[in-house]
Amino acid sequence: MLLSSLVAQASPLSEQQVQQLQGLVSQLNPIQQAWVSGYLAASAQLAGQVAGQVAPAAAQANAGLTILFGSQTGNARHVAEVLAKQAQGKGIVAKVVDMAEYKTSQLKNEQYLVIVTSTYGEGEPPENAIGLYNFLFSKKAPKLNGLKYAVLGLGDTSYEFFCKTAQDFDQRLAELGATPVQARADLDVDYQAQADSWSGEVIAKLEPELKAATAPSAQVIAWPGSDATAGAASQYTKQNPFAAELYTNQKITGRDSTKDVRHIEISLAGSGLSYQPGDALGVYFSNDVALVRELLLLTAIARDTPVQLAGETLTIEQALTDTLELTQSYPAFVEKYAAATGNTALAELAADKAALRAYLSERQIIDIVREHPGLLSAQQLADALRKQQPRLYSIASSQAEVEDEVHLTVGVVRYDAYGQPHLGGASGFLAERLAEGDKVKVFVEQNNNFRLPQNDDTPVIMIGPGTGIAPFRAFLQERDARGASGKNWLFFGNPHFTQDFLYQLELQNYLKRGVLTKLNVAFSRDQAQKVYVQDKLRAHGSELWQWLEDGAHLYICGDANRMAKDVQQALIDIVQQYGGKTAEQAQTYLDELRVAKRYQKDVY
Repeated sequence: MLLSSLVAQASPLSEQQVQQLQGLVSQLNPIQQAWVSGYLAASAQLAGQVAGQVAPAAAQANAGLTILFGSQTGNARHVAEVLAKQAQGKGIVAKVVDMAEYKTSQLKNEQYLVIVTSTYGEGEPPENAIGLYNFLFSKKAPKLNGLKYAVLGLGDTSYEFFCKTAQDFDQRLAELGATPVQARADLDVDYQAQADSWSGEVIAKLEPELKAATAPSAQVIAWPGSDATAGAASQYTKQNPFAAELYTNQKITGRDSTKDVRHIEISLAGSGLSYQPGDALGVYFSNDVALVRELLLLTAIARDTPVQLAGETLTIEQALTDTLELTQSYPAFVEKYAAATGNTALAELAADKAALRAYLSERQIIDIVREHPGLLSAQQLADALRKQQPRLYSIASSQAEVEDEVHLTVGVVRYDAYGQPHLGGASGFLAERLAEGDKVKVFVEQNNNFRLPQNDDTPVIMIGPGTGIAPFRAFLQERDARGASGKNWLFFGNPHFTQDFLYQLELQNYLKRGVLTKLNVAFSRDQAQKVYVQDKLRAHGSELWQWLEDGAHLYICGDANRMAKDVQQALIDIVQQYGGKTAEQAQTYLDELRVAKRYQKDVY
C-alpha cells in the first residue's frame, strides 16, 4: 500500500513525515526495508518497556510460541519458518530463533516451546545448537515445570545416530520437568510432508491456549537473514530453484592427480539471488541416463510405464531421471525392495542394522539391484526410492568481486567398485553431463554459522584442505574487496604440490599483495613421511595460540570424518601446550570460542 494511501486512512504521521519516509523507503532494497521494519518493531517494544510496560510486554512474549532451530544445512530452519507461518495463520504470535542467538537465561520464562533440530556427525548437535545443548545438560539448567514443548528431529536413516540430538533435547526437557504436548517425530531426508503434518498437529493442540494468552494480532518474528527477510530479494528458493546457466567447468587438478576437482562458474543473472561468503549453493541434478536404463533393464520395467509421485503422473523413466535418488543408498530402499521382490537374503540383511549400514556405505542403489535383481512393478520401484535431495556446495566466490556469478569448487566422486565405474550424482552431473551454456537448477542456502567477523580489523585463521578451500577463496575475495586490515592465515593441504595445489596462482598473488598474511601448505605425499594440515598447525602452535589470544576467528572446512577430528585434536594440544591448560580446560576454551562464534566449522 502506498504511503499516500495510508495518510488518507488517518495515519498518525504528518504529511512532511510521510514525504520523508517515502524518500527513505525509495532508496532501500527489499532486504533493507525488511531490516528497518524489524528494527522499528524492536525499538517500539523496548520503548514500551522503558515506559513502564515491562510486565505486560514480557508476559506477551512468554505466552507466545517460541520456535528454536538447530540446523547444519538449513532444513531445520526452513521447517521452523513454515511452522511459524502455520501459527500465524491461526492468529498466534510465533517467534523463530536461531539457537545460536537464543539467550539461555530466557528459557526459564518460556511457556510454549518447539525445537526443530538436525543431528551432526556422530550424534552431535549442529554447530548453532552447541551452546543451548551444553546449557541444558549443565548444572545451570533451570527447572522447567511450567513449560509445554514439542521436538522435531530431522536426519538420515543411513547414519547410525539418526536424530540423536532431537532425542537428547526431548529427554532432557522432560527430565527438567517440561511437559510434551506432542510426541517427538524423527524424520528421514524426505521429510516435508510429515513435517507439515506434525507441525499442524502441534499448532492444533496449542491453539486454544496460545490464542487466549496472546494478543489478537499475530506476528512471526524473524532474525536478520531468515527467509522472512531474504525471500523479498528473490523469488527463487529450494522449493522454487532458479534455472541458471553454466559458464565454466574447468579441471584444476593435474593430469596425474588422484583427484578430479573442478572450478565451476554459474550465472545468476536475472535471478535476484544474493549470497554472502560462507553460504552454500544448492544444486539439483539429473541422474545418468545410462544408469536409469540399466536399472529398468534389471527390473524388467518398460521405460514409459506411468507412476504416481506426490499426486503427479510421470513415466518411470522421467521419475528415475529427475525426481528419485539413485546414487546415495539408504535402509528404507533395501527394506522396500526386499519386500517387493520377495528377496529373503536382503530382508535378513535389513533386519541387522549394523550390517546394513556397512553394506550400504560401499554401494549405490544400482549395486544393490545388480547383486539382487528381481521383478517388481514400476510403482513399487518408485515407492521404494526416496525423493532426490539437492546437494549443497560451499560457495567459492564473493559477489563483491564476481557480481552476478557464483563459483564452486567441486570434487568429482569417481571410483571403481564391484567391477563397475561409479560416479557421484551431482558432481558427475556438473562435471560430465552438463555442457557449458546448459541450465542447472540452483538456490542459495544461507549459513549464518560460518561468517567472517564484522570487524575488518579482526585476524582470521582458515583451515581448508582439499575442496575445503572453497569458502576461504570467498573470504579472501571479500576481505580484499572491503580493504579489510585484519590479518589472514590460511592452512591448505592436498596430496601433491604439482598436481593438487588448488588456486595456486590466486593464493600466491594474495600473499604477494599482503591480503594473505601467512600461507602454510601440507602436501602429504611429497615426502616419505606424510604431512597433513594438523601437523602444520602443531609446527606453528605458538604463533597460532597468540593469534587466538589476540582475538582471531578460527574456521575449518572440509572432511568431517577424519580431517576435522584430527584438526580438533591438534587445536586441543596447542591450547594445552601454549595456554598452560589441562585437556579438559583446552576443550572448554574451544567450546567457548564456538559459542562466541570465533570457532566455526563447515564440514561434510
